[in-house]
Amino acid sequence: MSEPLLKDRNAVIYGGGGAIGGAVARVFAREGARVFLAGRTRARLDAVARDIAAAGGTAETAEVDVLDQQAVEEHAGAVAAAGGIDIALNAVSVMHDQGTLLADLSLEEFMRPIDGFLRTSFIIGKAVARHMGRTRPGVILTLSEPGAKLAVGGILGHGVSAAGKEAFSRLLAAELAPGNVRVIDIRPHAVVDAPAAGSYTKDLFAPSAAAAGQSVQEFLEDGGMVQGTLLKRLPTLSEIAETAAFLASDRAGAMTGAVVNLSVGALVD
Repeated sequence: MSEPLLKDRNAVIYGGGGAIGGAVARVFAREGARVFLAGRTRARLDAVARDIAAAGGTAETAEVDVLDQQAVEEHAGAVAAAGGIDIALNAVSVMHDQGTLLADLSLEEFMRPIDGFLRTSFIIGKAVARHMGRTRPGVILTLSEPGAKLAVGGILGHGVSAAGKEAFSRLLAAELAPGNVRVIDIRPHAVVDAPAAGSYTKDLFAPSAAAAGQSVQEFLEDGGMVQGTLLKRLPTLSEIAETAAFLASDRAGAMTGAVVNLSVGALVD
Protein backbone atom coordinates (compact mmCIF):
# COMPACT_ATOMS: atom_id res chain seq x y z
CA MET A 1 0.00 0.00 0.00
CA SER A 2 1.42 3.40 -1.02
CA GLU A 3 2.16 6.07 1.56
CA PRO A 4 -0.53 8.77 1.96
CA LEU A 5 0.09 11.84 -0.21
CA LEU A 6 0.07 14.30 2.69
CA LYS A 7 1.44 12.26 5.55
CA ASP A 8 2.43 14.42 8.54
CA ARG A 9 1.48 17.68 6.80
CA ASN A 10 -0.44 20.47 8.54
CA ALA A 11 -3.15 21.95 6.35
CA VAL A 12 -5.23 25.04 7.08
CA ILE A 13 -8.48 25.31 5.15
CA TYR A 14 -10.22 28.67 5.17
CA GLY A 15 -13.89 28.19 4.39
CA GLY A 16 -13.51 24.68 5.74
CA GLY A 17 -17.20 24.30 6.49
CA GLY A 18 -18.24 24.97 2.89
CA ALA A 19 -18.98 22.45 0.18
CA ILE A 20 -15.57 22.58 -1.52
CA GLY A 21 -13.59 23.34 1.63
CA GLY A 22 -15.20 20.44 3.46
CA ALA A 23 -14.67 18.03 0.56
CA VAL A 24 -11.00 18.97 0.32
CA ALA A 25 -10.56 18.71 4.10
CA ARG A 26 -11.91 15.15 4.12
CA VAL A 27 -9.52 14.08 1.35
CA PHE A 28 -6.56 15.88 2.93
CA ALA A 29 -7.24 14.04 6.19
CA ARG A 30 -7.61 10.72 4.38
CA GLU A 31 -4.21 11.39 2.82
CA GLY A 32 -2.58 11.83 6.21
CA ALA A 33 -2.77 15.57 6.85
CA ARG A 34 -3.64 17.14 10.16
CA VAL A 35 -6.43 19.51 9.16
CA PHE A 36 -7.22 22.89 10.70
CA LEU A 37 -10.65 24.16 9.65
CA ALA A 38 -11.30 27.89 9.83
CA GLY A 39 -14.48 29.76 9.02
CA ARG A 40 -17.36 31.79 10.39
CA THR A 41 -19.91 29.05 11.07
CA ARG A 42 -18.95 26.75 13.93
CA ALA A 43 -21.68 24.18 13.27
CA ARG A 44 -20.56 23.57 9.70
CA LEU A 45 -16.90 23.36 10.69
CA ASP A 46 -17.70 20.88 13.44
CA ALA A 47 -19.75 18.73 11.04
CA VAL A 48 -16.73 18.36 8.75
CA ALA A 49 -14.46 17.67 11.72
CA ARG A 50 -16.80 14.92 12.92
CA ASP A 51 -16.70 13.26 9.50
CA ILE A 52 -12.91 13.38 9.53
CA ALA A 53 -12.69 11.97 13.06
CA ALA A 54 -15.15 9.18 12.19
CA ALA A 55 -12.88 8.18 9.32
CA GLY A 56 -9.86 8.08 11.62
CA GLY A 57 -8.39 11.47 10.72
CA THR A 58 -7.43 14.51 12.76
CA ALA A 59 -9.14 17.90 12.51
CA GLU A 60 -9.41 21.01 14.63
CA THR A 61 -11.85 23.87 14.16
CA ALA A 62 -11.77 27.60 14.84
CA GLU A 63 -14.26 30.38 14.24
CA VAL A 64 -12.35 32.91 12.18
CA ASP A 65 -13.65 35.78 10.07
CA VAL A 66 -11.29 35.68 7.09
CA LEU A 67 -11.95 39.36 6.40
CA ASP A 68 -10.45 40.18 9.82
CA GLN A 69 -6.71 40.37 9.17
CA GLN A 70 -5.71 40.31 12.82
CA ALA A 71 -7.90 37.28 13.55
CA VAL A 72 -6.46 35.36 10.60
CA GLU A 73 -2.89 36.20 11.57
CA GLU A 74 -3.47 35.16 15.17
CA HIS A 75 -5.03 31.86 14.09
CA ALA A 76 -2.20 31.15 11.63
CA GLY A 77 0.32 31.87 14.37
CA ALA A 78 -1.41 29.44 16.70
CA VAL A 79 -1.46 26.71 14.05
CA ALA A 80 2.18 27.31 13.25
CA ALA A 81 3.07 27.06 16.94
CA ALA A 82 1.34 23.67 17.00
CA GLY A 83 3.68 22.26 14.37
CA GLY A 84 3.92 24.56 11.38
CA ILE A 85 1.84 25.23 8.28
CA ASP A 86 2.56 23.17 5.19
CA ILE A 87 -0.59 23.75 3.15
CA ALA A 88 -3.21 26.49 3.03
CA LEU A 89 -6.37 26.47 0.95
CA ASN A 90 -8.52 29.54 0.39
CA ALA A 91 -12.00 28.09 -0.18
CA VAL A 92 -13.85 31.18 1.05
CA SER A 93 -17.06 32.07 -0.78
CA VAL A 94 -18.46 35.54 -1.42
CA MET A 95 -22.02 35.89 -2.63
CA HIS A 96 -22.09 37.97 -5.79
CA ASP A 97 -24.17 38.90 -8.82
CA GLN A 98 -24.27 36.90 -12.03
CA GLY A 99 -26.56 37.90 -14.87
CA THR A 100 -26.91 41.67 -14.42
CA LEU A 101 -25.56 43.85 -17.23
CA LEU A 102 -23.66 47.10 -16.66
CA ALA A 103 -26.70 49.34 -17.17
CA ASP A 104 -28.45 47.78 -14.18
CA LEU A 105 -25.42 46.83 -12.08
CA SER A 106 -24.62 48.98 -9.06
CA LEU A 107 -21.10 49.87 -8.04
CA GLU A 108 -21.61 47.94 -4.80
CA GLU A 109 -22.66 44.81 -6.69
CA PHE A 110 -19.67 45.14 -9.01
CA MET A 111 -17.17 45.62 -6.19
CA ARG A 112 -18.51 43.01 -3.76
CA PRO A 113 -16.70 39.96 -5.23
CA ILE A 114 -13.62 41.95 -6.17
CA ASP A 115 -13.15 43.35 -2.69
CA GLY A 116 -14.24 40.17 -0.91
CA PHE A 117 -12.26 37.59 -2.85
CA LEU A 118 -9.09 39.65 -3.29
CA ARG A 119 -9.12 40.82 0.31
CA THR A 120 -9.21 37.21 1.51
CA SER A 121 -6.42 36.28 -0.92
CA PHE A 122 -4.20 39.00 0.50
CA ILE A 123 -5.04 38.39 4.15
CA ILE A 124 -4.63 34.62 3.96
CA GLY A 125 -1.48 34.76 1.82
CA LYS A 126 0.20 37.25 4.14
CA ALA A 127 -0.78 35.33 7.27
CA VAL A 128 0.40 31.87 6.21
CA ALA A 129 3.42 32.66 4.02
CA ARG A 130 5.56 33.78 6.96
CA HIS A 131 5.10 30.34 8.55
CA MET A 132 5.88 28.31 5.43
CA GLY A 133 8.74 27.13 3.33
CA ARG A 134 12.51 27.12 3.73
CA THR A 135 13.50 23.54 4.61
CA ARG A 136 9.84 22.46 4.77
CA PRO A 137 8.02 23.11 1.45
CA GLY A 138 4.82 25.12 1.57
CA VAL A 139 1.80 25.22 -0.73
CA ILE A 140 -0.92 27.87 -1.05
CA LEU A 141 -3.99 26.85 -3.03
CA THR A 142 -6.77 29.20 -4.16
CA LEU A 143 -10.05 28.57 -5.97
CA SER A 144 -10.80 30.52 -9.14
CA GLU A 145 -13.49 30.28 -11.83
CA PRO A 146 -13.73 30.20 -15.66
CA GLY A 147 -15.06 33.75 -15.42
CA ALA A 148 -11.41 34.77 -15.31
CA LYS A 149 -11.27 34.04 -19.04
CA LEU A 150 -14.86 34.04 -20.29
CA ALA A 151 -16.00 36.82 -22.62
CA VAL A 152 -19.73 36.90 -21.86
CA GLY A 153 -22.13 39.50 -20.55
CA GLY A 154 -23.49 39.76 -17.05
CA ILE A 155 -20.47 38.67 -15.02
CA LEU A 156 -18.49 41.90 -14.69
CA GLY A 157 -17.70 41.73 -10.98
CA HIS A 158 -17.40 37.95 -10.97
CA GLY A 159 -15.07 37.85 -13.98
CA VAL A 160 -12.84 40.67 -12.76
CA SER A 161 -12.53 39.09 -9.31
CA ALA A 162 -11.66 35.68 -10.79
CA ALA A 163 -9.02 37.22 -13.07
CA GLY A 164 -7.67 39.14 -10.09
CA LYS A 165 -7.33 35.99 -8.00
CA GLU A 166 -5.36 34.28 -10.74
CA ALA A 167 -3.10 37.29 -11.24
CA PHE A 168 -2.55 37.59 -7.48
CA SER A 169 -1.56 33.92 -7.21
CA ARG A 170 0.78 34.11 -10.18
CA LEU A 171 2.58 37.16 -8.79
CA LEU A 172 2.64 35.74 -5.26
CA ALA A 173 4.21 32.56 -6.65
CA ALA A 174 7.10 34.64 -8.01
CA GLU A 175 7.62 36.29 -4.61
CA LEU A 176 7.46 33.11 -2.56
CA ALA A 177 9.34 30.70 -4.83
CA PRO A 178 12.78 31.58 -3.37
CA GLY A 179 11.41 30.59 0.05
CA ASN A 180 10.30 27.16 -1.20
CA VAL A 181 6.59 27.97 -1.26
CA ARG A 182 4.38 27.04 -4.23
CA VAL A 183 1.19 28.91 -5.17
CA ILE A 184 -1.45 27.33 -7.42
CA ASP A 185 -4.96 28.27 -8.54
CA ILE A 186 -7.61 25.62 -9.08
CA ARG A 187 -10.20 26.70 -11.64
CA PRO A 188 -13.33 24.54 -11.49
CA HIS A 189 -16.57 25.43 -13.19
CA ALA A 190 -19.85 25.43 -11.28
CA VAL A 191 -19.79 22.21 -9.24
CA VAL A 192 -22.66 19.88 -10.02
CA ASP A 193 -23.09 18.42 -6.52
CA ALA A 194 -22.16 21.51 -4.51
CA PRO A 195 -25.71 22.82 -3.87
CA ALA A 196 -26.72 19.49 -2.34
CA ALA A 197 -23.70 19.83 -0.02
CA GLY A 198 -24.87 23.24 1.21
CA SER A 199 -23.02 25.53 -1.18
CA TYR A 200 -24.09 29.15 -1.59
CA THR A 201 -24.31 28.43 -5.32
CA LYS A 202 -27.80 27.04 -4.71
CA ASP A 203 -28.92 30.63 -4.18
CA LEU A 204 -26.49 32.06 -6.74
CA PHE A 205 -27.88 30.01 -9.62
CA ALA A 206 -31.54 30.08 -8.55
CA PRO A 207 -32.51 33.10 -10.74
CA SER A 208 -30.87 31.62 -13.86
CA ALA A 209 -32.44 28.24 -13.22
CA ALA A 210 -35.88 29.79 -12.71
CA ALA A 211 -35.55 31.78 -15.94
CA ALA A 212 -34.86 28.52 -17.76
CA GLY A 213 -37.82 26.81 -16.08
CA GLN A 214 -35.53 24.40 -14.23
CA SER A 215 -34.55 23.54 -10.69
CA VAL A 216 -30.99 24.46 -9.72
CA GLN A 217 -29.96 20.81 -9.96
CA GLU A 218 -31.50 20.45 -13.41
CA PHE A 219 -29.76 23.66 -14.45
CA LEU A 220 -26.40 22.28 -13.34
CA GLU A 221 -26.93 18.89 -14.93
CA ASP A 222 -28.30 20.02 -18.28
CA GLY A 223 -28.19 23.83 -18.49
CA GLY A 224 -26.28 26.25 -20.64
CA MET A 225 -23.07 25.97 -18.63
CA VAL A 226 -22.95 22.25 -19.34
CA GLN A 227 -23.31 22.82 -23.08
CA GLY A 228 -20.38 25.24 -22.93
CA THR A 229 -17.97 22.53 -21.78
CA LEU A 230 -16.07 20.00 -23.87
CA LEU A 231 -17.12 17.02 -21.75
CA LYS A 232 -20.74 18.20 -21.51
CA ARG A 233 -20.84 17.99 -17.74
CA LEU A 234 -19.69 19.96 -14.70
CA PRO A 235 -17.00 18.88 -12.22
CA THR A 236 -17.77 17.16 -8.92
CA LEU A 237 -16.62 17.93 -5.40
CA SER A 238 -14.66 14.69 -5.38
CA GLU A 239 -12.74 15.63 -8.52
CA ILE A 240 -11.78 19.00 -7.05
CA ALA A 241 -10.76 17.53 -3.70
CA GLU A 242 -8.66 14.73 -5.20
CA THR A 243 -6.89 17.21 -7.47
CA ALA A 244 -6.22 19.56 -4.56
CA ALA A 245 -4.58 16.73 -2.62
CA PHE A 246 -2.31 15.94 -5.55
CA LEU A 247 -1.37 19.61 -6.02
CA ALA A 248 -0.56 19.96 -2.32
CA SER A 249 1.69 16.90 -2.41
CA ASP A 250 5.31 16.47 -3.40
CA ARG A 251 4.13 14.75 -6.58
CA ALA A 252 3.27 18.20 -7.91
CA GLY A 253 6.46 19.70 -6.53
CA ALA A 254 7.51 21.27 -9.83
CA MET A 255 4.25 23.18 -10.24
CA THR A 256 3.79 26.79 -9.15
CA GLY A 257 2.40 30.01 -10.58
CA ALA A 258 -0.10 27.88 -12.48
CA VAL A 259 -3.85 27.60 -12.99
CA VAL A 260 -5.16 24.04 -12.98
CA ASN A 261 -8.26 23.94 -15.14
CA LEU A 262 -10.97 21.65 -13.76
CA SER A 263 -13.77 23.24 -15.76
CA VAL A 264 -14.18 20.02 -17.82
CA GLY A 265 -13.25 22.07 -20.86
CA ALA A 266 -15.25 25.29 -20.46
CA LEU A 267 -14.94 27.14 -23.74
CA VAL A 268 -13.13 30.39 -22.98
CA ASP A 269 -11.98 33.23 -25.15
